[in-house]
Amino acid sequence: MPDEPGLADLPWAALPPAPAVLVPLGSTEQHGPHLPLHTDTTIATAVAEGAAARLRLARPGEPMLVAPAIAYGASGEHQGFPGTASIGTDALTLLLVELVRSLSLWAGRIVIVNGHGGNLRALAAAVPQMRDEGHDVAWAPCTDGGGDDTDAHAGRTETSLMLHLAPHLVDLSLAEPGTLAPLADLMPEIMARGVAGVSPSGVLGDPTSASPEEGRLILGRMAGDVAARILRGRADRGGHLRTDAATCPT
Repeated sequence: MPDEPGLADLPWAALPPAPAVLVPLGSTEQHGPHLPLHTDTTIATAVAEGAAARLRLARPGEPMLVAPAIAYGASGEHQGFPGTASIGTDALTLLLVELVRSLSLWAGRIVIVNGHGGNLRALAAAVPQMRDEGHDVAWAPCTDGGGDDTDAHAGRTETSLMLHLAPHLVDLSLAEPGTLAPLADLMPEIMARGVAGVSPSGVLGDPTSASPEEGRLILGRMAGDVAARILRGRADRGGHLRTDAATCPT
């Protein structure tokens, strides 16, 4: 549990004036036979909460709240597996636009913390539109900078994170290596036939060496990265927060 209450925990009269709001953005989609469908949402929420904790230390005078996560995203590539619930890019774009417009009526800046790669097209459409309307909004990815293109989905990284965050929901007895080819090589086939077309289990990577300690370390790096991007405050034209020359408490 986070040390500070989230946005939805507070009555309206207890909200500080013009707080910064972090919005976790995840998905409800297959994550192999061993991880829960809310894996992306759980990770994005934990990263947002960890980033908020670091930002409170770095800028104690700036109120910081974590909003309830958006648990549905654009997950059409996983639609070949039962349990996947995708709203698609167009609907997600509209959701983000209307959410930012609403939050901006009382919030200060808004940062969307994205935990699912399939949401990128919606972010690329919604965030620039909102910035053009004058809203103080940007987005940051959940990344630890590892860059392993063979560990793309339900592999070592996500399994380690979930062993740390929700071990009771991870069944390692069902964890087996999936497709190990680099994601860039798999993308044409994924675009044509979905993840099921390249991995019958839905796993892209090898979860068998995952550990909760590695998950704890990865989460710390991810939260630190998001906090550093926010502290730096430099976004590209699409509202994507940059990483260069940023530091934050660890």
